[in-house]
Amino acid sequence: MSVKIRKSLVATALVGAFAFASSNVIADPLNDVQKAGLQIQTAAVKSQTKIDNVYGQTQELLAEYRNVVDESELLKVYNDHVARLVADQNAQIESFDRQIATIDNTKQNVVPLMYRMIDTLEQFIKADVPFNSDNRLARVERLRETMVSSSVTTSEKFRQVLEAYTIEAAYSSLVAASQGTLEVDGKSINVDFGQLGRITYVAQSFDLKHAWVWDNNTKQWKKLGDEYLKPVKEVIRMARKQATLELVKLPIFGAE
Repeated sequence: MSVKIRKSLVATALVGAFAFASSNVIADPLNDVQKAGLQIQTAAVKSQTKIDNVYGQTQELLAEYRNVVDESELLKVYNDHVARLVADQNAQIESFDRQIATIDNTKQNVVPLMYRMIDTLEQFIKADVPFNSDNRLARVERLRETMVSSSVTTSEKFRQVLEAYTIEAAYSSLVAASQGTLEVDGKSINVDFGQLGRITYVAQSFDLKHAWVWDNNTKQWKKLGDEYLKPVKEVIRMARKQATLELVKLPIFGAE
C-alpha cells in the first residue's frame, strides 16, 4: 500500500508541477497582450489629442482667412471710393488752375469797370434830387481813395462800389425829413425838408406859411401856392412818423 501511495503522490506532484508550469507559460503572453493594448490605447489618445489640436488650429486659420477676405473686400470698396475722391479733387484742381490763369485778365477788366461805375454814380448824384447831397458825394470820394489803396483787395473795392449803388437804390423808397436853410430872394430861411423817395422833395418854413418843391428840370426850388401848405406839412409829419402814410396832393415832375 505504501508503494502505491508514494506513486500516487509522485504523480500528483508531477501533475501540479506541470500545471504550474503551464500557467506560467500562458500568463506571459497575456501580460504582453495587455501591455500592448495599453500602449495602443495611450497612442490612440495622443493621436486624438493631436487631431483635436490640428482641427482647432484649422478652424482658427479658416476664421482668419475669412476675416482677411472680408477685410480685402472692404479695402477694395474703400480704395475705389478714395480713387473717385482723388479723381474729383484732381478735376477741381484743374478747374482752379484755369480760374487762376484768368484772374489777371479778370482784374484788367474789372478795374476799369469800377472806375466807370464810380464816375457814373457821381454824375447820377449831381443830376438827382439834391437830398443829402454832401454825404452822397463824400461816399463817392471815399470810393476813389479806396481804388488807389494798395492795402485793399480788388474784390473788396468791387464790394464797396456795389454797396454804394445799393444805398443809392434804397433812396428811391426812402421817406425822410430833415431841417436846413433855403436861400430865397437873398434871404436864408429855416425850413423843414420832406422827401418821398425820388418822387417829390419839398420844404416848408418853420412858421408853416410858405412851401416849396424842388424842380429837378430847372434845378431850382419852386414856390407852392397856399393850397399845398397842408399837404406839405402832412408829408413832413409822415416822414417823422408823426402821422400814418396816406395819399397827399403834391406837384411832381416826370423823370427824363
